[in-house]
Amino acid sequence: MLRVSHWGYDGEVHRGRLIVNRWQSWPVVRVMRRLYAIRFPIRRIWLVDAYGSSDDRSLAANNTSAFNCRFVAGTTRWSEHAYGRAIDINPVQNPYVSSSGHVSPPSGAAYVDRSKRAKGMIHSGDAVVRAFAAIGWHWGGYWASPRDYQHFSATGR
Repeated sequence: MLRVSHWGYDGEVHRGRLIVNRWQSWPVVRVMRRLYAIRFPIRRIWLVDAYGSSDDRSLAANNTSAFNCRFVAGTTRWSEHAYGRAIDINPVQNPYVSSSGHVSPPSGAAYVDRSKRAKGMIHSGDAVVRAFAAIGWHWGGYWASPRDYQHFSATGR
């Protein structure tokens, strides 16, 4: 369990908690310190327990989270979140977009156009992507399909 400080959308400092794989704890702390240093805004960082462990409810609340014992949507394969090797950041501003155009969370539809600039958005090559790349993590925004702009993982899945 990591306790991290972050800049909120209100411009104030907040504290949040992330559960990650113990082998990833120090690298993730390094990233979160970098995001704090550049004042990257994060809406909230709560454990998914606050949403009854529902990924959909956590995403809809624009919650940044890591561990969630769940399958990859539509499969019986464990998600990288189930191993504590993935983090979703500001899911509304950085939605998952399937090849058929399905957007998750639905309120993220306003942010599918990545040429937009808005508080909490992540863009190709920006400081957030570089911070995760520095620890060897991969961004789902670089996937051909689906595009998962909120998702960073140690394995690239």
